Amino acid sequence: MTVHHKMDRQSDDVLSDMAQGVIGTGAPRVDGPAKVTGQAKYAAEIGDGTEAVGVFVRATIAKGSVKSVDKAAALAMSGVVSVITDERLLRNPAQGTANEAPIQGASAVSYFGQPIALVVAESFEQARHAAQHITVEYDADDAVTDPTDENAQFDVPDEKQTEQGDVSTAMAQAAFSVDVNYTTPSQNSAAMEPHASIAQWEGDELTLHGSYQMLKYNRNELADALGIAAKHVRIVAPYVGGGFGSKLGIAPEAVAAAIAAKELGRPVRVVMTRPQVFETTMRRSSTQQRLRLAADSDGNLTAIGHDATVSNLPGEEFSEPVALATHFLYAGKNRSYAHRIARIHRTCAGSMRAPGEAVGMLALENAMDELAHKAGIDPVALRVQNIPEKHPESDKEFSSRRFAECLTQGAEKFGWSARSAVPGQVRDGEWLIGMGVSSAARGNILSEAKARVILHADASVTIETDMTDIGTGSYTIFGQIAAEMLGLPLSSVTVKLGDTDYPEAAGSGGSWGASSVGSAVFLACQSLRGDIAKLVGTDAADITLKDGVVTAGNVQRPLSETLSVDLIAVGHIEPGDMSGAVEHAGFGAHFAEVGVNAVTGETRVRRMLGVFSAGRILNEQTARSQCYGGMIFGIGAALTEEMVHDHRDGHIVNHNLAEYHIPVNLDVPQLEVEFLEERDSWANPIQAKGVGELGISGAGAAITNAIFNATGVRVRDYPATLDKILSELPEA
Repeated sequence: MTVHHKMDRQSDDVLSDMAQGVIGTGAPRVDGPAKVTGQAKYAAEIGDGTEAVGVFVRATIAKGSVKSVDKAAALAMSGVVSVITDERLLRNPAQGTANEAPIQGASAVSYFGQPIALVVAESFEQARHAAQHITVEYDADDAVTDPTDENAQFDVPDEKQTEQGDVSTAMAQAAFSVDVNYTTPSQNSAAMEPHASIAQWEGDELTLHGSYQMLKYNRNELADALGIAAKHVRIVAPYVGGGFGSKLGIAPEAVAAAIAAKELGRPVRVVMTRPQVFETTMRRSSTQQRLRLAADSDGNLTAIGHDATVSNLPGEEFSEPVALATHFLYAGKNRSYAHRIARIHRTCAGSMRAPGEAVGMLALENAMDELAHKAGIDPVALRVQNIPEKHPESDKEFSSRRFAECLTQGAEKFGWSARSAVPGQVRDGEWLIGMGVSSAARGNILSEAKARVILHADASVTIETDMTDIGTGSYTIFGQIAAEMLGLPLSSVTVKLGDTDYPEAAGSGGSWGASSVGSAVFLACQSLRGDIAKLVGTDAADITLKDGVVTAGNVQRPLSETLSVDLIAVGHIEPGDMSGAVEHAGFGAHFAEVGVNAVTGETRVRRMLGVFSAGRILNEQTARSQCYGGMIFGIGAALTEEMVHDHRDGHIVNHNLAEYHIPVNLDVPQLEVEFLEERDSWANPIQAKGVGELGISGAGAAITNAIFNATGVRVRDYPATLDKILSELPEA
């Protein structure tokens, strides 16, 4: 039985009527033991070791075409079985929900590092050695690789330009105003597991074990790239070692492995090296942002302007949506947005964790701090007084919002009242100490999803959906929902994920996975409760399921004795009228304390607090972990992370984890995360919102605002490395 539900009405809080008490608790991840003991098999580990191994040959120019590929020397080398050149090889990775082949054609070069051929050998070492002996001849063209180049060409999409009122006049008449420019560099997702695929054909049927986030789209993308029907493709990804957007869409190694396996008639493994991951998968676009804020003498915003220049390859539709949160976070009747896309020849830009908010809120929240300082208003108070009653552009109501409480309760818990309003006044030896605050906001999305729940005759449960777990806790959360609804211990539920043979889920992206797929699991279980009620001769509303026992009136019976056959239900959720009726978003506030060394300019984050309202928290432990991860992303964005491109040919200078500096253990202080009690009946049947990307939104700005409070130095060019601080420090 399939239960189909459209979100066109507010949902009742059915979960609160359940008796098992599993939902909301911090249940440890059920997949944890398998992962820490090495029993969880990731994409590159599938197989028996007899697979052929492919290594890419990649372009050494930024733009042009391949004239010839000399394969002779490589083919003569020991262990080499093939050198594949094929126009179906991906030029750019897919964007994630494209649902069709991304840009192909290996002979047309668009960026330095683009895959143009695949060397296949019996071992990785043999394939890598042979790939170094491939000679490629190019017709090279002049290429613009820097968005600030005077020869750069720009697209200005009409739908991303907005004018409401008159910002210029409001700025001229303002009692207080700021007009500032911020820049953020390109960033890389740097997931722990590199992109990997093993392809195997049985006749016309392809099975790909890959490291991917959104299988229902990835299947179609891969099939389209190969020129076959999607029904002939199966993708299996039970464990994914992180993604952060880089694995939303099919990447070059998947298509290359499938082509090679078909040609050779044997399985082929292609695993990218770390430099290849940096150079051939998605980067976050660099940004140039101009923020204009105007306020009256009381600090009430009268105007907001947010202009941005981002970059991407020619032909790519995606552009970093930096102003997403600016549209609804603060009041101000005069509003202006401008958006330009520089068409340059660097690695493809795409979605990286919290696309838009992660970098757009750095600039917005720094500008709000600048306005607060100029107006002499506490930064927390300025934000609270400018929270709009409704969406300031669409006039929609907010579905639920405890934004003000996040700021005020967070300030109290953090000890914000001890902050000096005058920068540079607090010292601890040679360290200058400061506090900073920023808001957090991330739009909430419901995505279509299906899940099959099987209630077995022995009262055990199996959940099947092609949803993935990229380290977020999907295995645990879906199990908790089923356990709660069916009155069983979590240990009685087996969750099967990451296989396109299962019902199509929403995929891991957009922070919609837990709430969307969780709602599908909920709906299936709700149907099963109805089936159980019929077996005991009553209505679903009149039964209680707890600890494997069915209670109906004065009668109790073990669930296993009630069932004689397996019961099966498929839950299906999709957005309805409610998705546009109100504004859905999660909110929060970040607080940071930093120490800046007065001698070296080094910044150390001493403590951080994040307070969030994100609907029902399904699992406190996994949700808190997601927020920790987002806040650590914020530390990286604020202080260390920067992809450096050589402007001569666009190649990435720091294409490894030795030189691309993500925060490590000693960079991260004790983090605190608090969740405010909230139910959002507009969001979905389980009243939850996304939390994974909310944790990064605005986080870095709290750190750079704290740097200003500590030193009086305002860094507007991210990351805030010591060289940008040292020269501006006040004399001892």
